[in-house]
Amino acid sequence: MSESKSESKSGANGPIQSQSPPSSRPGQGRGRIEVSPTAIASIAYDVVLSCYGVVGVADKDLATGLVNTLSRDSRRGIKVYIRDGQIIINVYVVIEYGTRIAAVAQSVMNVVKFSVERALGVPVAEVNVFVTGVRISNID
Repeated sequence: MSESKSESKSGANGPIQSQSPPSSRPGQGRGRIEVSPTAIASIAYDVVLSCYGVVGVADKDLATGLVNTLSRDSRRGIKVYIRDGQIIINVYVVIEYGTRIAAVAQSVMNVVKFSVERALGVPVAEVNVFVTGVRISNID
């Protein structure tokens, strides 16, 4: 984010906010853009599922899993925190048996960080990957 833009937080998990710089065009005022943690999680969810070696996402714990099952939340397995204006993303994944777990987890970190930063134009402070399981897809 450029120096002319300021960033703040709204609560522990509030939206990322940025003030737009004054426009050189007449009639254009200042404005504010807010991106919710849910929107950020949606971006991360889509790219995680496209990563090689990832067979799915998992919930952090049983209670969260029950809530997400009942609410049909499509961003399960992705938790976004915004603390002091910094984005922290936790990703809970199930990995394909036989792949290198460390390589897949590193790939997930890189792809999520790149995609969210590209979409928002705001740096991501952390992407943490938690491998919650390994699944054998083909038993041939």
